[in-house]
Amino acid sequence: MDIPAPVRILTVCTGNICRSPVAERLLQAGLNQVVPGGFEVASAGTRAMVDDPMQPISADIVRTFGGTPDGFAARQLTPRILRGVDLVLTMTSGHRGEVLQQDAAMLKRTFTIREFARMLDVLDARATEQHDAGPEDADPLAANTAYWRSLPARAAGVRHLALPADPSENDIIDPYRRSPEVYRQMEDELAPAIISILRHARLNAPVSGNVPN
Repeated sequence: MDIPAPVRILTVCTGNICRSPVAERLLQAGLNQVVPGGFEVASAGTRAMVDDPMQPISADIVRTFGGTPDGFAARQLTPRILRGVDLVLTMTSGHRGEVLQQDAAMLKRTFTIREFARMLDVLDARATEQHDAGPEDADPLAANTAYWRSLPARAAGVRHLALPADPSENDIIDPYRRSPEVYRQMEDELAPAIISILRHARLNAPVSGNVPN
């Protein structure tokens, strides 16, 4: 029997050593708890510091929230990396534009991570998206993949209800070569978005894929 493909998520920033690695490792750790084997999260940079590990403070943030920075190596964003990705979450609107320059076909699957999280918050608050895992013998991984592959279109449908007061609220600040205080600001901007995405995944997980209490 074919094993269902996991949902493939790519996080993108500039150097791929500060912001997108934190998003990658924390999303992966959280999603593993929701649907084990259901997600494959990776990251890349538009001007990557290729093969560098993530920055030490970013690594500390990852550890604090239950992820691991081990084995990370920065990589350059390429059209090949984008191939087959179900969802791209960028750290800024500028990064979103750079993704689309490489592959315009990603238009409907690419969002800044903060705007995507707000859209999911709207969907959850309106309680209009009731996930149906199908019959009891349905494959939960297949159901999960089908749900997430259709999610970008549903999220985009409520974009007008999730607009920020200031466009800068779509972006995560770049802390590279800056003070620990700027890393804390990055954490303050990024963590709520990650929590919203993980909550939506939990609320809409296939029944048999839920983690027992």
